[in-house]
Amino acid sequence: MHTSQPVPQDDDLADFHARAVALDGVTRRVFVSGSGPAVVVLAEMPGISPHVARFARWVRHGGFTVYLPSLFGTDGAVPQAEAGLAVLRRACISAEFHALAGKGASPVTAWLRALARLAMQECGGPGVGAVGMCFTGNFALSMMLEPAMLAPVLAQPSLPLDDPAALESDAAELAAIRARLERDELTVLAYRFEGDRHCRAERFAAYRAALGERFVGRVLPDSAANPDPPPFFRDVVASPHSVFTAHLVDAAGEPTVQARDEVLAFLRRRLYATPPLFAAETVL
Repeated sequence: MHTSQPVPQDDDLADFHARAVALDGVTRRVFVSGSGPAVVVLAEMPGISPHVARFARWVRHGGFTVYLPSLFGTDGAVPQAEAGLAVLRRACISAEFHALAGKGASPVTAWLRALARLAMQECGGPGVGAVGMCFTGNFALSMMLEPAMLAPVLAQPSLPLDDPAALESDAAELAAIRARLERDELTVLAYRFEGDRHCRAERFAAYRAALGERFVGRVLPDSAANPDPPPFFRDVVASPHSVFTAHLVDAAGEPTVQARDEVLAFLRRRLYATPPLFAAETVL
């Protein structure tokens, strides 16, 4: 279905349409591609890397329209250690993001909910999916306050950075989301590596306590992680972390590939009445 290809250089994202999307008085670049129901893919730190773009293409080839908003970093760049650390530091002091405990959901999530509404209007279908990663992991959960959102996926949600047992969403938001999940019989799918230093077992336990059985957490063994990720992940992250991107091993039978395919099946179940087959297309 997919071929294993190295991702050693910057990605020009030429197969995406770069749009300037103005919502709630804020304009951001959003890379859009594909057809079918919409899925918002939220890049991890330090931005839309070639591995993030590869994941977005897998979602697109699964039968969806991908909306890939640029929230930080240099679009398409391979994550280097020093430059990536600078992006992380800027994000941590930005008013758009709440990187530390006790501050509640990041303000940027309101804009992302508006993006989900727009995507629903443009693509139709029963609703919208979202995949958040690392710094943006919990953003996909906060987006559940938007009625168009039906399929949230949290990949190694890492905020707040200073408390491994805390959640970015406050108690009121979590209660509203749990009520919505139970009312509409929806679930939240989440992934982490067992030895991830930035998304630890305590965080998944906190999600489970807040959301009950509506939270479905998956924990992958550290041995399943790509041992040779780009410099930012090797030198700054310094542990198995990015389940669907830098630490994914793209080979048949690998746990990370199985997790990726589970996400695509989850999105199809929620966003299609009849799940489509994968497009017979090679991913480069």
